Amino acid sequence: MSPRRSGTQSLVRLLGRWQETTSRTPLWRQLADALRLLILDGRLALDSRLPGERELATALAVSRTTIASALGQLRDEGYIVSRHGSGSRVILPESSPAVPTRMSAVQALDLSTAALAAGPEIHQAFSHALTVLPQHLTSTGYDQQGLLALREAIARRYCERGLATRADEVMVVNGAVSGLALILRHLTGPGDRVVVDNPTYPLAIAAIQGASCRPVGVSLPEQGWDVHGLTATFAQTAPRLAYLMPDFHNPTGRCMDSTTRQRVADLAARSRTTLVIDETMVDLWYNASPPPPLAAFNTDAPVITLGSAGKSFWGGLRLGWIRASSRTIASLIQTRDTLDLGSPLLEQLASCWLVENASTLLPARRQMLAARRDMCRQLMKEYFPQWRFTQPDGGLSFWVELPDMLATLFAARAESAGIHLGTGTRFGLAGAFDRYLRIPFTLEDDALRAAFNTLQPLWDSLAGQHNVMRMRKII
Repeated sequence: MSPRRSGTQSLVRLLGRWQETTSRTPLWRQLADALRLLILDGRLALDSRLPGERELATALAVSRTTIASALGQLRDEGYIVSRHGSGSRVILPESSPAVPTRMSAVQALDLSTAALAAGPEIHQAFSHALTVLPQHLTSTGYDQQGLLALREAIARRYCERGLATRADEVMVVNGAVSGLALILRHLTGPGDRVVVDNPTYPLAIAAIQGASCRPVGVSLPEQGWDVHGLTATFAQTAPRLAYLMPDFHNPTGRCMDSTTRQRVADLAARSRTTLVIDETMVDLWYNASPPPPLAAFNTDAPVITLGSAGKSFWGGLRLGWIRASSRTIASLIQTRDTLDLGSPLLEQLASCWLVENASTLLPARRQMLAARRDMCRQLMKEYFPQWRFTQPDGGLSFWVELPDMLATLFAARAESAGIHLGTGTRFGLAGAFDRYLRIPFTLEDDALRAAFNTLQPLWDSLAGQHNVMRMRKII
């Protein structure tokens, strides 16, 4: 099979405002930095073929020499491979990506991932899992619905949150993204439309596109959700399903109130549009717990709920779950035959202990994250007074608005200084949100301050150049 070709106009949109005309950095290196960022972010798919040099030069309004030099740099670094007559194909270096950096650190600091390292409770959970493992060794270990004890524990938590749930309405999967991919395989076909918030979780966009479906974005207003826009989009596009994150939405951090949940659930019931509700962040609240699960607001609404142990406890568990009607769960189990044979038993046993002890473990985690959130807010005000943001009541990150479409340029400069940033364009459709950054507050205070110390002069230089250019245009 020949590699998929990246569309020229699509690539131009993804690159955004990559060119700094006032910068002393050669144009070819600016382009190489921007393309590398797309590859590292996953926005340029591995094994995809780039447009030809002549075509790309025309689309970007630069010389063919600039294109050739940029691609040559990426080829030397191991990010593309070229063959005469076949163009250039996107790959990753065989070793860990060695991003050009002025810092002495071997590995770039990742400020694009909103996740925490494991706490001591993870060791406790696996120690307990090992003690109960022997009683399960007489079985085959294959269970596509998941360990009964874990499903019962998850069902109890849903009941406590106001959504009556039985163990046969829960299915354990290998993370929320894996659960979404399974749902897409079961409910959609090539070309089907899937409604999403815009912006939304980038791996959800990737999963939807990976299922050969078309994501249809409904823009989020300044606050809350646009239910009228959602209603109109359902009517106009007849989507197969809609993927929403009402609990501390990624990346904006907002939480859907009860009134809106009721309206969205009623809309799903009227239109018979399946809602896939991602509750990955539901446990990470800092002021008040969120309303009951959206599925509790209208029992006639077709709602499938995704949960995960990744953010609540530790990403290394790689365990999530699907909550749906028992009939839907039975159908998903049959569909799963084409993907895998179940989730690892030891991780399920560990997760079972964590879920059962969540009321004891999570308050300390929330307290620690709330303190880091407050420190991150204070540091951003100190180092980057031009940035605008709203303090989130939950989740793991700030959604930061920049004065202009500078996210891609800033991220490229940060990459050269050894810091990987999450640009807003990762979270939007067709390269939107180039004036936004997602800044996680999961780093310890000293590490975050050190990162901001490095980023501040880069930002000041970029913002200063932008202001000069704007003044010249006015004059």
